[in-house]
Amino acid sequence: MNVTLIEHTPNPELTVALAARLCYSPTSIGELRNKLESTDIEKFLNKIMSLGHYSVLEHISFTFGIEGISRVTTHQLVRHRIASFSQQSQRYVSHKDEFTSIMPDSIAENADARQIFAFMSETVHKAYAQLVEMGIPPEDARYILPNATESKIIMTMNARELLHFFALRCCQRAQWEIREMSIEMLRLVKKAAPIIFREAGPGCVGGPCPEGQFCCGQTAEVREFFATLE
Repeated sequence: MNVTLIEHTPNPELTVALAARLCYSPTSIGELRNKLESTDIEKFLNKIMSLGHYSVLEHISFTFGIEGISRVTTHQLVRHRIASFSQQSQRYVSHKDEFTSIMPDSIAENADARQIFAFMSETVHKAYAQLVEMGIPPEDARYILPNATESKIIMTMNARELLHFFALRCCQRAQWEIREMSIEMLRLVKKAAPIIFREAGPGCVGGPCPEGQFCCGQTAEVREFFATLE
């Protein structure tokens, strides 16, 4: 898996602080921007984050390039509606010559299971290639491809939606692949906007576990992990 932060709003925390300050000031936007100093930025960000006034976070966005993930994960990912996605097409990109499947650790660590997985992946790839060679369009041959098929996707989210995304997908109960991906995304945005994402992570980081009876029982360990995430 490879997750990169392709682009983000320039000076993201300045932009959010400016939007927050504007809500309470009669001063022009230009004057507000000239007057804002680093101490003011941190002050306003701390205030809006503590009060839950997250609407101003929608002014900044982050674009990620994500490679080496399965269709299992991209199917989960696109369920987050307040985002933009561009995914490698199985209609126009043929897997005839190159096919990669994502193998879960639970399978890779079991010799027998790994053998079954590898055999099925190779069998499906050969069948796909044969169909394409017979003149079947890739858009139809793809119907036999498994959920394990490797994919690539570019995704853009605003900061408010990212906080919601991390609360759900960084959780121990999230599916392992999307959890690993979301943790890597969080590492990246923390460098770009450390104040905004300082307390980001699963729901239990900032309060009681929202999973109720399905709690993983590792709340203390999870909080420590995300508090020291770099």
